Amino acid sequence: MTTPQSHYVLCCERELHVEVWNPAASETLVLWHGLTRTGRDFRTLATHLSPHYRLLIPDTLGRGHSQWAQDPMAEYTVPFYMKQAVALLDHFQVERCGWIGTSMGGIMGMLLGATSLQKHLVGLVINDIGPELPTGAIQRIASYVSRPPTFNNFQELKQYFQQVYQPFGWLSDQEWQELAISSARRKDDGRWTVHYDVRLSEPFAQAPQGGDLWEIYEQICCPVMILRGEFSDILTPSVAEQMTTRGPMGKLFTLPNCGHAPYLNTPEQIGLLKKFLQEIFHQAS
Repeated sequence: MTTPQSHYVLCCERELHVEVWNPAASETLVLWHGLTRTGRDFRTLATHLSPHYRLLIPDTLGRGHSQWAQDPMAEYTVPFYMKQAVALLDHFQVERCGWIGTSMGGIMGMLLGATSLQKHLVGLVINDIGPELPTGAIQRIASYVSRPPTFNNFQELKQYFQQVYQPFGWLSDQEWQELAISSARRKDDGRWTVHYDVRLSEPFAQAPQGGDLWEIYEQICCPVMILRGEFSDILTPSVAEQMTTRGPMGKLFTLPNCGHAPYLNTPEQIGLLKKFLQEIFHQAS
C-alpha cells in the first residue's frame, strides 16, 4: 500500500492540507470531497488508484487539517474554492489531470471544467450532484451544517455518523471508524463535535434557492461520468438523465443501495471508476 504524504500549501493566502499519493506517477487525479467532509473520505479509493496515478486529495478550507477562513462570507464559497484549486494545481505543476468530485467537489469540477481548467481536464467524474438542485436543498443543508451536535464520548459520535451518513452506502467497520476519527475534534470543554468550521454555513443563509448551472455544464468539453445514488434526493433522476443529453453528454451510472452521496469504496464502484479513468487517459495520450 502506498503511503500518502501530507503537504501544507498556501493557496490564495490560506493554507490547505493536501494528501499526495504516488508523487512520481506521470498522470494526476484530483479527488475533491463534499461540503462538510474531508479528503480522508477517499482513503479506500486512493489505495486502489494510487498505483496508477498521482493523487492530490485536499481538505477544503475550513475542513480537516486546512486553515479556517478569515472572512467566511467571501471565502466559504465555491468561487473562492475554485481559485484555491487552480493555485493548488499550479503549485504541483499540473498540466493535465482527471477530476473526481463528490457533491460540492462535483460542482467545483463542473465549473472548473467549463472555465479555468477547460483545457486541462482530461475527464470529470461528477458524484451525485447536478446543474440543478431540488428546491429547498440549500436551505436544508444550511440547517444541519449550522447546528453541529456535541457528544460526551467517541462511541456516541461514531453512532451519530453511522446514522447521518447511512446514505453513503455500505462501509466496513474499519471505514466507519476512520470516517469518525477524521470527522471529529475535541471542543474546549473536552467533548466531541464535528471537524469543520461552523461558519461555512453563513454563505448558505444568503444563497438563492435551487440554482441553475446548465449553461456552465454545457460548456464542458471533456468526457464526463455521472454517478447517482439510487436513493439520492440531491441529484434527481430527471436531472441526471438530462445530463446525458446536454453539453458533454455524460455517461450515467446509478449506484444501488445508497443515496447522497456514494462513498466510492465498493469493488463495483471502484471498478467503474478505473475503467473510465483508463479510457480518458488513453484518449488523451
